[in-house]
Amino acid sequence: MSGPDEREPGGGGAAAGVVAAGAGGPLALGEAAGPGPGGAEEPGPPLGAGGAGAGGGGGGLVRQPEPGGDRDSDAPPKKRLKLPGGAEGGGGVKLEERLYSVLCCTVCLDLPKASVYQCTNGHLMCAGCFIHLLADARLKEEQATCPNCRCEISKSLCCRNLAVEKAVSELPSECGFCMRQFPRSLLERHQKEECQDRVTRCKYKRIGCPWQGPFHELTVHEAECTHPTKTGNELMEILDEMDQTHKKEMQLYNSIFGLLSFEKIGYTEVQFRPYRTDDFITRLYYETPRFTVLNQTWVLKARVNDSERNPNLSCKRTLSFQLILKSKINSPMECSFLLLKGPYDDVKINPVIYHFVFTNENNETDYVPLPIIDSVECNKLLAAKNINLRLFIFQIQK
Repeated sequence: MSGPDEREPGGGGAAAGVVAAGAGGPLALGEAAGPGPGGAEEPGPPLGAGGAGAGGGGGGLVRQPEPGGDRDSDAPPKKRLKLPGGAEGGGGVKLEERLYSVLCCTVCLDLPKASVYQCTNGHLMCAGCFIHLLADARLKEEQATCPNCRCEISKSLCCRNLAVEKAVSELPSECGFCMRQFPRSLLERHQKEECQDRVTRCKYKRIGCPWQGPFHELTVHEAECTHPTKTGNELMEILDEMDQTHKKEMQLYNSIFGLLSFEKIGYTEVQFRPYRTDDFITRLYYETPRFTVLNQTWVLKARVNDSERNPNLSCKRTLSFQLILKSKINSPMECSFLLLKGPYDDVKINPVIYHFVFTNENNETDYVPLPIIDSVECNKLLAAKNINLRLFIFQIQK
């Protein structure tokens, strides 16, 4: 007939196991326990004072560990289990990864690469998205709002957050070539100058070598490159193509230098102001106040995406302009003109010279592209309250 120590879950050998594990001392199981009445092992008298169990022959019942007595022995393991989770931020998520979601732009959900703007409620926007929101609002004739809290945003209402900009610059970012991590403030220099896996070109590319590869292979390639050994006839075709490209660039600058030698030259600062038409579908246009150059009165007009129906739905945006002569003239007036950025503006414009012969019957040029470099620069102009440029007019004398 089995004794009660075999039926109780806390009795016999199980109790000895608890004592041995809880005490953590040098006592072995054979030393701490002896055979009980039912043939099972239970704690001996020397361990009874530890509060782990009661020996004797009174049925072999074992007392469960006291909560207070066992807490001290279990404390270190619990702390060791908790510390890794706390160090990683709970669930093994690193601090940098948690900061990514805190400091990212609320529009594109990416970490800002340059300036960081915030609305009056503190929501962050990178410079590109901020400008894009202002440009879209201008195209739709609406007040720009924060995508998170819908408060009004503008260049006067929003400010830069320098603390976030500095924090983002210190976060690690992965090099796209060697996959190593660097602070974002050092990543650009590493990728351009230091990374051994960065893509580079052969020094003989000027004579037609198409090779490009990792920087650490450049020395070996250049030692084996066949282009330096090519004959003059083989290199002539390559040099001719290079000359054609260079010739086009020189023609532009030589034309500008030639215009500067003209007798009648005028220039002025112009300010394009936005306005809307009264059509069923309103479109955004720009126009300057009347100004005087070369003793004649002129006006400049501009439009977005050549009056596209919904330019706010397009990612590619352009501006085109036309020059209008408002004065009456006695004879045809042949002119060259070009627009450049103003002295207090930072828009990037590639100079292009346009020609037109003005008469009383034909006093408006066609719309010609404003030579900004890309849609990002166009958004900068649309986001601004006004567009400030400098106009040059050269009158050609015959």
